Amino acid sequence: MANSNSSRSGSVPSPARYGFTDAPRAEAQLRRAGWWSDRGPGAAEPIVTALSRTPDPDLALHSLDRIQDADEAGWAELAQALADDRELRARLLGVLGSSTAFADHLAAHPEEWQRLRSGVTPPSTLEERTSVLLAAVGADGDGAPGTPGGPVAALRGSEAVSALRRAYRGLLMDVAGQDMAPVVDPSLPSVPYEEVAATLSDAAVAALRAALSVAVAELQQSGVDEVPRLAVIAMGKCGGRELNYVSDVDVVFVADQESDIPTATRLASLVMRVAGSAFFEVDAALRPEGKSGALVRTLDGHLSYYRRWARTWEFQALLKARPVAGDAALGADYLAAVQPLVWTAAEREGFVADVRSMRRRVEDHVPSEISERELKLGRGGLRDVEFAVQLLQMVHGRSDTSLRLTSTLDALRALGEGGYVARSDAADLVDSYRFLRTLEHRLQLRQLRRTHLFPAFDDAEALNVLSRAVGLRASGRSTAAQVLVSEFRRHSNRVRRLHEKLFYRPLLEAVAKVPTAALRLTTSAAVERLAALGYTSPEGALRHIGALTSGVSRRASIQGTLLPMLLDLLANTPDPDGGLLAYRKVSEALAETPWYLRLLRDEGVVAERLAQLLGTSKLVPELLVRAPEVLRLLSDTPALAERDPMEASVSLRSTVARYSEPARAVAAARSLRRHELLRIACGDLLGLVEPTTVFQALSNIWVAVLESALDVSVRDTARTTGEPPARIAVIGMGRLGGAELGYGSDADVMFVCEPVEGSDDAAAVRFATAVVEQVRRLLGAPSQDPPLEVDIDLRPEGRQGPLVRTLDSYLSYYRRWGEVWEAQALLRARHVAGDRELGERFCRAIDPVRYPEGGLDEAKAREIRRIKARVDSERLPRGADPATHTKLGRGGLADVEWTLQLLQLQHAHEHPGLRTTSTLDGLRAATDAGLLDAEDADQLAQAWTLAMRVRNAVMLVRGKPGDQLPRQSRELNAVAAALGYPAEVDTGEVVDDYLRVTRHARAVVERVFYGE
Repeated sequence: MANSNSSRSGSVPSPARYGFTDAPRAEAQLRRAGWWSDRGPGAAEPIVTALSRTPDPDLALHSLDRIQDADEAGWAELAQALADDRELRARLLGVLGSSTAFADHLAAHPEEWQRLRSGVTPPSTLEERTSVLLAAVGADGDGAPGTPGGPVAALRGSEAVSALRRAYRGLLMDVAGQDMAPVVDPSLPSVPYEEVAATLSDAAVAALRAALSVAVAELQQSGVDEVPRLAVIAMGKCGGRELNYVSDVDVVFVADQESDIPTATRLASLVMRVAGSAFFEVDAALRPEGKSGALVRTLDGHLSYYRRWARTWEFQALLKARPVAGDAALGADYLAAVQPLVWTAAEREGFVADVRSMRRRVEDHVPSEISERELKLGRGGLRDVEFAVQLLQMVHGRSDTSLRLTSTLDALRALGEGGYVARSDAADLVDSYRFLRTLEHRLQLRQLRRTHLFPAFDDAEALNVLSRAVGLRASGRSTAAQVLVSEFRRHSNRVRRLHEKLFYRPLLEAVAKVPTAALRLTTSAAVERLAALGYTSPEGALRHIGALTSGVSRRASIQGTLLPMLLDLLANTPDPDGGLLAYRKVSEALAETPWYLRLLRDEGVVAERLAQLLGTSKLVPELLVRAPEVLRLLSDTPALAERDPMEASVSLRSTVARYSEPARAVAAARSLRRHELLRIACGDLLGLVEPTTVFQALSNIWVAVLESALDVSVRDTARTTGEPPARIAVIGMGRLGGAELGYGSDADVMFVCEPVEGSDDAAAVRFATAVVEQVRRLLGAPSQDPPLEVDIDLRPEGRQGPLVRTLDSYLSYYRRWGEVWEAQALLRARHVAGDRELGERFCRAIDPVRYPEGGLDEAKAREIRRIKARVDSERLPRGADPATHTKLGRGGLADVEWTLQLLQLQHAHEHPGLRTTSTLDGLRAATDAGLLDAEDADQLAQAWTLAMRVRNAVMLVRGKPGDQLPRQSRELNAVAAALGYPAEVDTGEVVDDYLRVTRHARAVVERVFYGE
């Protein structure tokens, strides 16, 4: 096309149009080859076009020119074959445009191009490649080289090395031809990276066997008649059949008998020398004791070392061990003996930390100036993938034999299929690993030298060649070099992100701590282990485990991965059996929630925290099945525990305001309250939230629900009356007024209304009453969540009084009929919902009632003490223990609150600081006013806070409200855990702490409240 365009325009065609950067030299070389004239390539267009598609057209053409110089007589045949044979053209030009090393090989042996013809079938199996190399040194014989009667080379020394080098280079060129052909001719089938790596690995194994045949010949020449039994074990990439074009080949040598070791060592040394001269470096540094250890050991010698002295990385290296040459039976014995050691290595103390530390050491040794470009060892490089995969294999492969694979990509796919890694993560890692390995191959092809260094980011020429070699082209405004750098960074960043996600997953440490035997127990052994862990009903636990892991679904597979770790985590909670049952219920309820198990697997902190919650609380699992989204917050401490309480309430009100139908609005409010209740409960149980923050957050969310219900009820009731004839305010009383609610608290409120302009009191009260009745009905409807009871018994005249009054009606009642206990109740009154101006005006208007001028006379003080004594004797439930009843018991909530309230009634008129609805703020204000000693105030505050926390803990543990410190040991253990006591604490200590704190508080109450 370029030529026809130039012809039409009348311009002189140039090779530059075909990607040649040195156009004059290229034109001279093309003319010499007969592929260029004054009109351009002419009939040679397919050849020149193919040259233009190679990674480096100038290199490809120059290499052809060298071959022509080396074989003038054979050039015509080659030129004609390039014109006629499309596959040869793609293979040969792909090789020559990628590699100066293969150009050197073909210049030295021009006839070798023939092996790339389309009709020539290259050796395709390990046996065929071995035969080629053995033939090169004249090795005849049956069996394997290095065994009795096996092939022994006829050539030795430099002659053998030269013959092997040429034959091996030819085998590599076969692979490179197939590998690079699709780059030149995209219509040809591409060869997957895995196939290229496996073929290169087979070629390396064939090379080791050929080297062994030469080594045997040289050993025999030295006078050794009987060759010792020697097995060559491939390690590393050769063992995993994932070798590069140029790699050291890691091996371990095993001798049969101790008496054979001197001769076997000579044989092994000869193999290393021959292979190192002819093919590649043979590295035996992975042997026991490394380079300082004996080159050859017996099988017993290896086992003795691995059992006593081996370090973690040595077991990791054995993952890829594979017998490849020498005595096959001895090699098989070696593999069978060491494999069990590999699959129990994860039980070693600090195993996971050791592997992680080793990866960091490798990374730290990469010079900083090249770390970003280091394909193999740098951050986001190949080692990141390999270390993550190997760590996962060694931890989970103990119980799952499907993970016992030597290939990185095969193991990665198995991890994805088995549920140990998300399928998307496994697919992404496979994709990125292939890309990085392909880059590595192309870089090594250039000179057939071992390199893992990506070109400098400003080296446009090298980047352009490499981008073409991997099939990338310019896109839009980006050059091919820019596209390559962008892809390299994308894959490196993805590898690093997934490496850190998988490699540093807390689940690994938890699973690694579970003994291997416990991962695949028989039923009887499982019962014994569960009993030993502390499960009181091991058979019941087994039934739960069976229900969770039965079948062959991916869900069951992930559960099988999680449960060994979860069983151990639950064993450290107060109620392992209850926790496991709760886990089963949650798992079954969320069976169709796609992210649930992935979250537990991928975010270890979620699994750890969930186990702690389920083994402690009955409320959490009840809420969790209806608010599963909170699970995601368990991995994000700020989102779980540091949310502003006001932010949550504002969010709830704005969401519910979108609904006009009352039932739907309240259902939405319940749903959002459930989310917040669960979030607060989780943060509380995990010790991440301060108690006062818990009280404030629970109060705020209750207020938000109340306000939302009021808003929608006002709108709904006004549909029949037109504009609302009244303004309504909700006054919080009791603990709601003090912003001190617990998980099971009712909301004590009063409703006050005021007619709008143009309306009268009667119409306002009728409207407000209808609204309040609807609010109570909506919020009081049956629900699985903790109840939303709106308690209005503190209103004037109690249960006999009207639901709603006007402000003037309230004031009139308090002035004429109000009793001292009602003034006391008003101490906690504050506006919480509805019309703010009306609510705040109500609070200001009742200040003279609750903060009486001149304080409280002695008669009224005696009345309060009398009422308190009656409450203590009459309202304490039958059978309750007054020493440990949090509300009405000695030193409990009522004691502290009545003491403060008496001080407020007596002194708030002269000490404005006492005019607060908060118990703790009130105690501080009483101290500041000199009404309480600091020590007394501190003891009251401690007792009140502890009693509030115990009430909350009981609700969390039982799933229902309770005011009594539990007597039953397991429940008391759970309450202790909810209060933040360590797992090993004696429950007697918990009770003693409570009794001590409340006893001190009771002494203050008797002195301050009762005047004793």
